[in-house]
Amino acid sequence: MPILTELLIASAIVTATIVIHLAGLAVLLAALRRHRRVASRTNLLFHAATGIVIAAYGLFVLHSIEIWLYALVYYRMHALPDLESALYFSTSSYATIGYGDLVLPRGWRVLGAIEGANGVILLGWSTAFFVAIVGRIRMVERLLADEPA
Repeated sequence: MPILTELLIASAIVTATIVIHLAGLAVLLAALRRHRRVASRTNLLFHAATGIVIAAYGLFVLHSIEIWLYALVYYRMHALPDLESALYFSTSSYATIGYGDLVLPRGWRVLGAIEGANGVILLGWSTAFFVAIVGRIRMVERLLADEPA
């Protein structure tokens, strides 16, 4: 595959994952805001814990969708022999583990490297989001705890 074609495919997937991530974080934030509205003084710990679990699972689902997108491209373009191999390679590349036991053929290697860079950026974005959410949940918990009965 010509390098320009590979770069165009990579650019399209990076764009798609950024849009997916942005939309997913917006949905997750809206869900967490709804969850926060039902928090009460009597069960602060429960609401704080469930808010953190919602955020963690939501981020995991979001990254899974993005990993599957790359895996489906590898599989559909016959860069890897089967869907299991494509998913395994995509997961290890996205998370920048890169065991090296499964490699892409020439003509697809740049896409694999770009997936790693894309994964680092999206995982970092999620980490910042998660830290902000946990901080906000703890702040709301403290404010509700300090209110007079």
